[in-house]
Amino acid sequence: MSGQQERAEQQREERSASASPPSRFVLGLDVGSTVIRCHVYDQTARVRGSSAQKVENVYPQPGWVEIDPDSLWAQFVAVIKDAVKAAGVQMKQIVGLGISTQRATFITWNKKTGHHFHNFISWQDLRAAELVKSWNNSLIMKLLHGTTRVLHFFSRSKVMLTVSRFNFSTQHATLRLTWILQNLSEVKRAVEEDNCCFGTIDTWLLYKLTKGSSYATDYSNASTTGFFDPYAMRWSRLITTMVSIPLSILPPVKDTSYNFGSVDEKIFGVPIPVVALVGDQQSAMFGECCFETGDVKLTMGTGTFLDINTGKNLQHVNGGFYPLIGWKIGQELVCLAEGNAGDTGTAIMWAQKLDLFTDAAETEKMALSLEDSEGVYFVPSFSGLQAPLNDPCACASFMGLKHSTNKYHLVRAILESIAFRNKQLYDMLQREIQIPVTNIRADGGVCNNAFVMQMTSDLINEKIDRPAHFDMSCLGAASLAGLAVGFWADKEELQKLRQSEMVFKPQKKWQEYEVNMENWVKAVKRSMNWYNKT
Repeated sequence: MSGQQERAEQQREERSASASPPSRFVLGLDVGSTVIRCHVYDQTARVRGSSAQKVENVYPQPGWVEIDPDSLWAQFVAVIKDAVKAAGVQMKQIVGLGISTQRATFITWNKKTGHHFHNFISWQDLRAAELVKSWNNSLIMKLLHGTTRVLHFFSRSKVMLTVSRFNFSTQHATLRLTWILQNLSEVKRAVEEDNCCFGTIDTWLLYKLTKGSSYATDYSNASTTGFFDPYAMRWSRLITTMVSIPLSILPPVKDTSYNFGSVDEKIFGVPIPVVALVGDQQSAMFGECCFETGDVKLTMGTGTFLDINTGKNLQHVNGGFYPLIGWKIGQELVCLAEGNAGDTGTAIMWAQKLDLFTDAAETEKMALSLEDSEGVYFVPSFSGLQAPLNDPCACASFMGLKHSTNKYHLVRAILESIAFRNKQLYDMLQREIQIPVTNIRADGGVCNNAFVMQMTSDLINEKIDRPAHFDMSCLGAASLAGLAVGFWADKEELQKLRQSEMVFKPQKKWQEYEVNMENWVKAVKRSMNWYNKT
């Protein structure tokens, strides 16, 4: 081929390239408890650009945990702009946006002006602990449990069985919202004037993105508030009536993968469709491709969340695991059962603040440099103890300290406590959920710690698959958004794109840990009921 022919061929290729449509991308956002993160994904599910900012919690009183909504909104917009810039693409190439959020963190605002009445009240907030305690011990709850037990005996209704085991929790939004309605006169007045909107973070962000034209949540987020009826698939009239939450302040509930509206053009210059809202744990489950009944996800982030896919049926549970909606896409409904521990990453971050190490990555080597923790045990209970112990008044503590104890022992004890809590949750899952476990997949920042991963695998005597990338909540939100706009064809295509980095297999028998775990359980029991009031 002559030089002239080569130049002509090159010009044809350039014209062809310029005529071809620009590449398309989807955004996956995760508004977590510690970090707000945005990834730009291409059609191979590869991250083309990222941005993250630390979520700043506000602690106005001991036990109270809040987030400034104005700061969160500014960070949310900034991470989107920064991620798209880092990817080297233009906003007009973004075909869909999916948002995963921490769940049961809520806010209320003025329906007419859009002005919020207070900060976000975090799922970690304990201001309603006394309300929770008094309600769970109340005559009304005793009558409710007794009546529904009798009704279940005669009817064998799963709904009656679930209600007979229902208890309030500080992690659900129910009694924190009741506290707001009782204590903030501005909110009370707005409710009386039918001028109050309630929303979890997803609802509020959607409202802000669309400049108030869209007000909704999805089934996964609604089911984690504590006042949604997953059997009837609507807000629970029973619970809202019991605790005086008016149904008029609650948003409509839509599918998880759904066209919620478009971002107002003034924000990013183009109207990007918002096509997925999802709770962070359900999103991680979707991102891990835990699509089959019996698939289990172990997320170790701020807290630990153990979820199992229970198929299209809700599992009636004994009060440890909680039945949730995983996602709803058209006619497809997937249910989950979930158990959690409140302090995982928070315990490691706390130790870092005490200068026990400079980088969390060091903790693995520190733990492995010792044969054991020399009888030192840590109780990870900064926000109380969740199931199976359910004690919001428990304290965090070290026990078994000696003159010879050094920071290596303390760090190892913290990591061991995470694995022991994982064992507690897994044993509870085995007791309560009558579904064989098929796969266990881990995610979250702490799953990067091989010491915790290996010890957990040993304790539960199961293989645990760690993915190549840990930001599963972002990927899940992007996947749901991508399916909504045809970016990906179906879940089978998503499964083919999933990448596993390592599979941890049991190397020691459970019996080798038995004495240590018994001592840790003893330490946990001594930390319970420490505070008179949370």
